[in-house]
Amino acid sequence: MIGLAVVPVVLATLLIGARGVAAIRSTSDFLVASRRVSPTLNAAAVSGEYLSAASFLGIAGLVVKNGVGALWYPVGFTAGYLLMLVLVAAPMRRTGALTVPDFAEARLGSTRLRRFSALVVLVIAGLYLVPQFTAAGQVLTLVSGTPYWVGIVVSGVAVSVTLALGGMRAATYVQAFQFVLKLVLFIVPAVWLLIAVGADTRTEALRPAEYSTFPRSTEVTFRLDTRLQVTEPVTVLAAGVPRLLGPGEHVAPAEATWVFPEGAAVPKIAGSALPGSDTWQRPLLDAGNGHPLLATWSILVATALGTMGLPHVIVRFHTSPDGRAARRTAAITVGLLGSFYVFTVVYGLLGGVLLPELYLSGATDTAVVALPSRVDGGTTGDVFTALLTAGAFAAFLATSLGLLLALAGAVAHDLLPGSLRRLRLTALLAAGVIVLCALPAVRIDVGAVVTSAFAVAASTFCPMLVLGIWWRGLTARGAFAGMALGLASSAGVMATGLVVRPDPGLAALLLGQPALFSVPLAFLTMIVVSLRGRPAAGSEATMLRLHLDEA
Repeated sequence: MIGLAVVPVVLATLLIGARGVAAIRSTSDFLVASRRVSPTLNAAAVSGEYLSAASFLGIAGLVVKNGVGALWYPVGFTAGYLLMLVLVAAPMRRTGALTVPDFAEARLGSTRLRRFSALVVLVIAGLYLVPQFTAAGQVLTLVSGTPYWVGIVVSGVAVSVTLALGGMRAATYVQAFQFVLKLVLFIVPAVWLLIAVGADTRTEALRPAEYSTFPRSTEVTFRLDTRLQVTEPVTVLAAGVPRLLGPGEHVAPAEATWVFPEGAAVPKIAGSALPGSDTWQRPLLDAGNGHPLLATWSILVATALGTMGLPHVIVRFHTSPDGRAARRTAAITVGLLGSFYVFTVVYGLLGGVLLPELYLSGATDTAVVALPSRVDGGTTGDVFTALLTAGAFAAFLATSLGLLLALAGAVAHDLLPGSLRRLRLTALLAAGVIVLCALPAVRIDVGAVVTSAFAVAASTFCPMLVLGIWWRGLTARGAFAGMALGLASSAGVMATGLVVRPDPGLAALLLGQPALFSVPLAFLTMIVVSLRGRPAAGSEATMLRLHLDEA
C-alpha cells in the first residue's frame, strides 16, 4: 500500500506535462520556455530539480555512513548558488544561448568546441541520471517489495513522456510543484520524528554513543562485497547456516544476508567510521582515508564549483526574461535550498542512532524512508513512510526532468541539430538508454556517483564559463584543452579508481575525489594555452554583450 503513494506524484507529473503541449511551437519553446519564466517560479523550479535523490536521501545516508562531516555536502551545494549569483547567472542569460554548448560557440566561435561540450553534457547527465533512476528502484523495493525494475521503468516513462509533451515549460511547472511538495513531505515527517523518538533519543542523536553492540537480532543484507573488521568472536546465520567469525578481517559477499545475534559486537567496515565513534562525530569528511581536511576541501570544491557547471542548472537561467531576473532567481534559490537542507541534519543524526545496521549493509541511501517504521511500527509509521516515499519520488522525477532536457538538447540541438520533433523523440530514446543503464546498477552508491558528476562539471564547464565570462583572452583552443584535461583528470581518474580499488589512504582519496587537483589543472591549462593564441574575432563585442545591462 505504501508504494501507491507514488501514484499521485506520477499522475500529477504527467497531467502538468500534458498542459504544456499547446505552448510548444519551436526549439526555443522546448528548451527555454521562450525565456518568460518569472524569478520566483524559476527559483522554485531550480530548487525542485536541484534537490535530487542525493539531497533527499543521499545526505542523510552519508551522515549515517561517514559521520556528521557529510553535512559539508549541503554547504557546498548551497554555496554553489552564491557563486552562480556573483559570477555566472546574469552574463549567461545575456548571451542568448539555449544550451551550454551553444554558449561555448557563441563566446569562442568554435563548432568543434560546441560538439565537444555536448559530449561533456552527456557524461555529466549520465552520471547524474542513472543514480536518480537507481534510487527510485531501491526506494520502491524497500517500502513496497516491488521488483527493482518497476521503480526505474515508472520513473523513465513519467519523465520522458512529460518532457516530450511539454518541454521546458512543463518541466518548470512540474519542478516548482514538486519542490513545494518535497519541502512539505520532508519537513512534516522530520518534525514528527523529533517528537515521536522522545527526549532520550534526541539527546543521544546530538551526543551519540558509539554503536558497539546490536540491541536486537539484526538481519543485514550486503549490497557490495564488504570487508568487516571483527573484534570479538560472533556466530552469525549466513543463509540459515551458523558461521563463526573470529577476531580479524572477514569479507561478506555481495547480496549475502547475515543475521547478527542480540548483544553481538558490531563489526567495523574497513575504511569507514563506526556510527557514534569519535571519528564519526568529527566535523570533517573522513571515509577512512586518513586525510579528513583534504577530503573535506575536495568535496567543497566539487560541489560548490560543480554547481556552476551543471548543464541542467545553467539552462535554467536562459529561461529568465533578462540578466537581472536571472540574478534574482539565483538569490531566491539560495534561500529555498537553505530551508530544505536544515532538515537533512535531523534525518542523518537520527539515522545514525536508530538505523546503524544500514551502515553494515551499505543501504544507507534508504535511511530517510526507513526511519518512520523504526520509530513506529504501526499505521502512523506507515503513513509517514508513504509521505517520504512520495517526496523521494518527486525528487527523482524533478531532477531527472532537467537532466533529460539537457541531454536531449545536447544531442538534438548541439550534436545533431534537428527539428522540434527530433527533440521530442530524443527525449524518449535517451530515457530508454538511461533505464537500461540503471537496471544493472542496483548496488551503486547514489551519493558517491552524483558527487562524481559534480567533480566532472567543476573540472570542465566551470573553468570554461568563469574564464569565458570574465577573461577576454580565453581562446577556443585553450577552452578545448582545459576541458579535455579536466574531463580526463576527473572522470578518467575516478574510473581508474573503480578498476584499481586502492586501499584506504591518500591514493584512494585522490582517485575517488579528484576535484582538488583536477579543477586547478583545468583552469591553468585554459590560461596557458590561451596565452599562446589569439582570441576569436568579435570577442570584444561578445564580452560587452555579457556585461552590459540589457536596458
